[in-house]
Amino acid sequence: MYIPRNMMMNELIQQQQFIAQFGFALLISEDLQITHLPLCLVADEGRYGTLYGHVAKANPHWKVLNNAVVKAVFNGPHSYISPSWYANGPAVPTWNYAAVHSKGRASLLDEAGLIHSIHLLVSQYEPALLANQELMPLDYQQKLASAIVGFKIEIDHIEGKHKLGQHKSTADQQGTAAGLARSQHPDAKALLAYMRQTGLGLGQ
Repeated sequence: MYIPRNMMMNELIQQQQFIAQFGFALLISEDLQITHLPLCLVADEGRYGTLYGHVAKANPHWKVLNNAVVKAVFNGPHSYISPSWYANGPAVPTWNYAAVHSKGRASLLDEAGLIHSIHLLVSQYEPALLANQELMPLDYQQKLASAIVGFKIEIDHIEGKHKLGQHKSTADQQGTAAGLARSQHPDAKALLAYMRQTGLGLGQ
């Protein structure tokens, strides 16, 4: 990923928090197969953390994953930016966004590891489900597990990018934030919320 110095997301904890917040990823293998799926990060496992996930057994992607180098791409909020929002011209349209790329070696999980990885994912998004034996009884989980394949990715490289207009002048940043605030598009609203969360691109 091309990352100018002034757009780097430098801190590992920030990159890991990004993955935890925006966990729906693109999993890309060396043969360019791509699967869209949620991944769960265990931040303190390995040097940069370990990702856990699963795919349908009917998805042939899993057959190339064991001991393979793969990349997982996590996309955050993004939106069109109009040049009319800037304080001064000339200017052109652009697109602002945030993203994290991670790379590592994948390995397939046994049944116990698969169940554990499912529990990690459910714990992140709806932990109360794990105690709901009526909705998710263990024997039902084990039955469904026969139709999926679990894997983990030990991350050995990670990089993040914040292209949020933070390199623009204070007036241009403020104009962009105001333009996003006026927009009714959900992408614009999500991007502005993320800018407020990070404090970047607001001209403050």
